[in-house]
Amino acid sequence: MSFLAITRSTLAKDIRIEWRSKDALNAMLFFGLLVVVIFSFAFDPTAEESRRIAGGLIWVAILFAAVVALNQTWARELRNQVLDGYRVSAAPCTPLFMAKALGNFIFVITIEALMAPLFIAFYKLRALGPAWELLPVALLGTWALVVNGTFFAAVSLRTRSREIMLPLLLFPLSIPALLAMVNATTAILSGEESPRFWVALLIAYDVIFTTACLLTFEMILEAE
Repeated sequence: MSFLAITRSTLAKDIRIEWRSKDALNAMLFFGLLVVVIFSFAFDPTAEESRRIAGGLIWVAILFAAVVALNQTWARELRNQVLDGYRVSAAPCTPLFMAKALGNFIFVITIEALMAPLFIAFYKLRALGPAWELLPVALLGTWALVVNGTFFAAVSLRTRSREIMLPLLLFPLSIPALLAMVNATTAILSGEESPRFWVALLIAYDVIFTTACLLTFEMILEAE
């Protein structure tokens, strides 16, 4: 089978499983709503202050919610020795990783779409800059989180405390991407500066880490 065929079939399988169980989506949505509500009680900002702090609040909520789904990325593959079967097959490893990353991307983007109206309502947000620029920031930022998260979820899969190990590996490496996401979002909401530099930084980050993950994933899978 070709790269695209393996990726498509694995992605379709993961989406079907999640659609039936909704384990990751429900957990992410609950966690995201909890963060939004708690932050709304902790802060009572003016409209200008909301535009300055919303970028940080939004991406922190998404990051912690995404970890819930990322922890389940490979765990379900252990139950019926799916990874063992994949490892001894002739299929390449990179389509498997890409399908998992794309699946996580779809799940996290779905939660972002559900949470965005809540942030707007709770914090009375209105972008002073071009609001459409938030879309590429969301897409690039989400991919930055899930591509590394999917990779490090595989690294920590067989550890005793993978729920703790994943954040310990993911959060430090995500700092440059988080800074770019927060600053780009704040720049668009406040309209005080152009987010082009931060978007370019996100693009470079995504290209570098996607390439690194694809090149080293086979070694990670074979090492288990």
